[in-house]
Amino acid sequence: MSSKNYDIVVYGATGFTGQLVAEYLAAHYKADKDLKWAMAGRSLDKLKSVRDAIGAPADTPLIVADASDPATLKAMVDQTKSVITTVGPYQWYGEDLLAACVAGGVDYFDLCGEPVWMRQMIDKHEAAAKASGARIVFSCGFDSVPFELGAFFVQEEAKRVFGATAPRVKGRVRDMRGTLSGGTAASAKATFDAVAKDISLVAILNDAFALTPGFTGPKQPRGNRAAYEEDLGSWAAPFMMALINTRNVHRSNMLMSFPYGKQFIYDEMVLTGAGEKGEANAKKVMAVNAEKTGPNAPKPGEGPSKEERENGRYDLLYVAIAPDGRQVRAGVKGDRDPGYGSTSKMISECAICMLRDTRDVPGGFWTPGAAMQGSLIKRLQDHAGLTFQVET
Repeated sequence: MSSKNYDIVVYGATGFTGQLVAEYLAAHYKADKDLKWAMAGRSLDKLKSVRDAIGAPADTPLIVADASDPATLKAMVDQTKSVITTVGPYQWYGEDLLAACVAGGVDYFDLCGEPVWMRQMIDKHEAAAKASGARIVFSCGFDSVPFELGAFFVQEEAKRVFGATAPRVKGRVRDMRGTLSGGTAASAKATFDAVAKDISLVAILNDAFALTPGFTGPKQPRGNRAAYEEDLGSWAAPFMMALINTRNVHRSNMLMSFPYGKQFIYDEMVLTGAGEKGEANAKKVMAVNAEKTGPNAPKPGEGPSKEERENGRYDLLYVAIAPDGRQVRAGVKGDRDPGYGSTSKMISECAICMLRDTRDVPGGFWTPGAAMQGSLIKRLQDHAGLTFQVET
């Protein structure tokens, strides 16, 4: 690995999210002479244009690589220790790159929220990744870093207060200002299209333990309808990203050798307030969820303005509940819109954390939380505008 030209290659740097990742590295690590990174995409001219637009140094390396040409992907992978890819839907464009990283022992980081494809890739490539030393890390953006780490953080507090982790954790969205990414909408549509063509995939899609091969835990809350939560004093509505986040949290638990226990129950909902207004808001959230993956959903490559990204934010609540009913609570907050501004910072810091802080993690298919745990929390708080706080 020491002979590699680059520490990180940002693949898809001419796309909307990829450009934000490159812009973050160029700005935040400008003075870091030890971090060697490059931009990659299909068009050299577009790469040059993006490089200049984001204010990256004129000598920033540019690599031409195309998802439809595996030879160019291999040539790219051969030059680097790790690849950040924002080129999705991953079930359409991801496997050749992932396979090249597995074969080359190169670390791979994506923004995947496609549980069916993720399970297929784990089944197909995990043994080879363990053998080569490649660390394959899915879901390094808003899905599912804040949620995975929120569960981890509140469980650390549960251990301190209760003397043990809690068998039940609730993840609740208190506030979220920002735009669903076009890539997320496209990935959801691609997944539903794949399931429509192969009905056998429904079982994977509906399985809370789809990403824990060989392990099935207790029945989980479905979270598919509005409900009033007495302990939180609020109505709660379904959260559209729970479909991927809950799967990743259970995989984290398995990868860390079940610190939350094998009877762990976890769900995610959106808090909408108390009384009749809260109930009405919960119903509105359900209606909006349906629109977000419909014909009016944002397209890949589309995204909010810089002002909109910087004015976005999110606020998540984590509640760990002991068997005797006692609770501990923690909040996770982000300072940018979740789908773009915060996501581009999170995936960048995931790659740097693995490169610098958690080098001893062995090869295999990982979640960010299981692989990097407290090291990633520290890095996100120090660099990426996230906060993790115990609440009373």
